[in-house]
Amino acid sequence: MYLTSHAFREGEAIPVEYCFGQIDPTQHVTLAPNRNPDLAWHDLPADTRSLVLICHDPDVPSRGDDVNQEDRVVPADLPRVDFFHWVMVDINPNQQGIQAGQYSDGVTPRGKAGPASFAGTRHGVNDYTAWFAGDAAMHGNYYGYDGPCPPWNDSIRHRYIFTLYALDIERCPVEGRFTATQVREAIAPHTLAQASLTGWYTLTPALRQV
Repeated sequence: MYLTSHAFREGEAIPVEYCFGQIDPTQHVTLAPNRNPDLAWHDLPADTRSLVLICHDPDVPSRGDDVNQEDRVVPADLPRVDFFHWVMVDINPNQQGIQAGQYSDGVTPRGKAGPASFAGTRHGVNDYTAWFAGDAAMHGNYYGYDGPCPPWNDSIRHRYIFTLYALDIERCPVEGRFTATQVREAIAPHTLAQASLTGWYTLTPALRQV
């Protein structure tokens, strides 16, 4: 089972086109095109009845004390936690792929609608839902894909892991408003195989922004 993209290859930088934030020379960061990357899969298990897609960043600072603060740097040795950027369930395995920009094309203040999406798929909420919870202009339920926007003062590049799960059931056993964590738990006994694709991104100029 394999997962690939024309947008980037394994271990490469994710182009800014597929990110939520980009470097701004005066404000550190500004909004980016925020398109979802294209993805393609092949060699699925013969008994695959549906697919689940999850994208997460495992390199998010576990404490926000230094995050995006002038004259401070998020230390490399700080423990890191997951931040989920995309969770989509009930993907028809015959679909074979996702087009660039098919599920996200631009930043939507207060979040895109969900959970229902194209071709019978459903989206869960990503972690921008919690990130913007206290922002009067941006708070809301962020369904679907919203791309990378790591701290602009982090000392490490962030990895973004797209993981595709092949399931032995047609419908993921979650309902209503759901999260990636809930999906991971629900699909554990139904996963036949999985494949991942990892890219990196940074808003720290010294870490070679693309």
